[in-house]
Amino acid sequence: QVQLVESGGGLVQTGGSLRLSCAVSGRTFGSYVMGWFRQTPGKEREFVATINWSGANTAYANSVTGRFTISRDNAKNTVFLQMNRLKPEDTAVYYCALRLGGAIATMIKEYDYWGQGTQVTVSS
Repeated sequence: QVQLVESGGGLVQTGGSLRLSCAVSGRTFGSYVMGWFRQTPGKEREFVATINWSGANTAYANSVTGRFTISRDNAKNTVFLQMNRLKPEDTAVYYCALRLGGAIATMIKEYDYWGQGTQVTVSS
C-alpha cells in the first residue's frame, strides 16, 4: 500500500508564499508520476501541477502558471509545490496524488493514490 502525507499548508496574506510537501511511503514498484490538485467547498477537485519521475516534464494549470513550481526529491520520496504570489482564489484544500508509472497526467482518474489534503488559506 502507498501512503501520501501532505504538509506545509497554512494562512498567508495575498502576495505571500507557501511551500507544500508530500511525503510518499510504501511500495511504489519503481517510477511514479506525482500531481497536486485542489478543492474548495462546493466545487470539483481541480488539477494544479504534475511532474514525471525524472522531473524533466511538468505541467501546470493556467491559473497557477508562472506562480507555482512543482519539484521532487526522489531520494527522499518527497514532492514539493512552491506557491508564490498567492491570491485569495488560491484558497483551497491541496491534495497530492500518485500515478504508478506512466507520463504526466492532469485528470483525477489517472491517479492511483491520494493524500488527505492540507488547507491553504490566502487572506485579502
